[in-house]
Amino acid sequence: MKCMKIPFAPAASALALASLLSSCQSPPAQPASALVAEQEKEASPPVDYDFLILGATIHDGSGKPGKVGDLAIKQDKIVAMGNLSGKSATTVIQAKGMILSPGFIDLHNHGDSPILLKGLNENLSYVTQGCTTIITGNCGGGKVDVAPFFRKLEKQGVGVNVVHLIPAGSLRQRGMGADVNRPPSADEMQRMRDLAAKAMREGAFGMSTGLIYTPGVFATTDEIIEIAKVVGQHGGIYASHIRGEGDHLLEAVAEAIYIGKMGKLPVHISHFKASTPPNWGKVKHSSAMVEEARKNGRRVTADQYPYRASSTSLGALVMPAWVRAGTNAEVRARLLDQKLLPKIRTKIAQSYEDRGGADKILIARYRKNEAWNGLTVAQVSKLAGKSPVEVSIEIQREGGASAVAFSMSDEDVAYVMKKPWVATASDGSSKRKDSSRPHPRSYGTFSRKIGRFALREKVISVEQAIRSSSGLPADILGLEKRGYLRVGAYADVALLDPADFLDKATFTDPHQFSTGLLWLWVNGEPTIQESQPTHALAGRPIRHVETAKGQ
Repeated sequence: MKCMKIPFAPAASALALASLLSSCQSPPAQPASALVAEQEKEASPPVDYDFLILGATIHDGSGKPGKVGDLAIKQDKIVAMGNLSGKSATTVIQAKGMILSPGFIDLHNHGDSPILLKGLNENLSYVTQGCTTIITGNCGGGKVDVAPFFRKLEKQGVGVNVVHLIPAGSLRQRGMGADVNRPPSADEMQRMRDLAAKAMREGAFGMSTGLIYTPGVFATTDEIIEIAKVVGQHGGIYASHIRGEGDHLLEAVAEAIYIGKMGKLPVHISHFKASTPPNWGKVKHSSAMVEEARKNGRRVTADQYPYRASSTSLGALVMPAWVRAGTNAEVRARLLDQKLLPKIRTKIAQSYEDRGGADKILIARYRKNEAWNGLTVAQVSKLAGKSPVEVSIEIQREGGASAVAFSMSDEDVAYVMKKPWVATASDGSSKRKDSSRPHPRSYGTFSRKIGRFALREKVISVEQAIRSSSGLPADILGLEKRGYLRVGAYADVALLDPADFLDKATFTDPHQFSTGLLWLWVNGEPTIQESQPTHALAGRPIRHVETAKGQ
């Protein structure tokens, strides 16, 4: 406003001062609300943090017992820990009696395709169990081209962070032009090595194999070593669904350790277990092999989902690999070949016998006839008036089905769970409710491990259960600023109620979210707030930075 200067005159009378002020041309009066807002803005001191969690029992991911304390988040980082009383924040959370932990890292996820779909990219089935990071490209299947995959994630947004492995099976298909049962030529081998090197430069953290699936089942140990050498030179790891988890478990573990030795890179064994009743108890021997390798300086680890049932395709469970090779048309032709069928039937019948019967395998998703979803093969057999063998052949002719197999023992699951080198991983993928009956692990792996096996049944300690889900997988991958609650780390943080944190998904009713997660931050942004999803897409693709080569 235009106004004459008022001289400094402490003794000036009120009348004289009023006379001077009256000569000013006053602007239009501001609304009262604007004046109040302006006064409050001037009066309010700047806050210290965005979020301040007070009085929680903090499990930092190291495996040490939890301690009561406070934690502060500003932007995407943890910026303070300890006694933070007297500090201010935009949001202050009183968390006495609650557990504060790192967000959970799912080392073995098959979300490569689902998280690119609208709705599924929120990954609510994982977010609601406290998961903030998933690792894709597992079991040898998934995206070979890393850079375009990461660009899509950045463009559309994703609810969790994403780490990617080079899937060696898909790499083999790309390098050899098809799903074929033969060794690669020298040119094909070099093409695979070049593709692996490119993927590592684009940010992959290592490679994976699925050696019971086509085409990985056709790859020799030497072929895998040649690719592993490239990955090792770039500081990556080797993760494997090993060649056998039943009769040939010990040979398969030995092969994985040998590949790591020759490729000069760390080895990680996926979903460590012993399948089928005749092999129950073998995990003690396979664990001893891992521990011997570790004692000799090898970096060998494993992961496990906390269930006695596995899940994969029905074909992989009961059919020989040579039947499943090639295109769907080629598979169908074999299953119609009257000369081959007797041999195929014998192999399938033996598979059911080894697994304890057709009532031990559940159909999770069969697109051709959704009425069969949720039924055992034995129930489908009775309904269709066909033997389990013929039902299996019919399903495979029509494109196959996913299935759940109750093939492990509870004692083995508990034994493996207690090993300090075994991380938690789901082997699932992002789900939403539909007519399928998937394995409940996609909804409940982490809440089951911590809520059921640690907090309630006390099979393992809470601190070990949390470490196996956070700090240990971060160490396995070499993630420097995730997996732990530390000042300077990214704010991937979970606040849970120990009285209510639990898996709800079952084999008969799997589409149920876990309970008891109060808050979840992904890169400092709430994705669960006061027990409710915010639908935030705060995740990021995490690119590998090359570390010291080899072991």
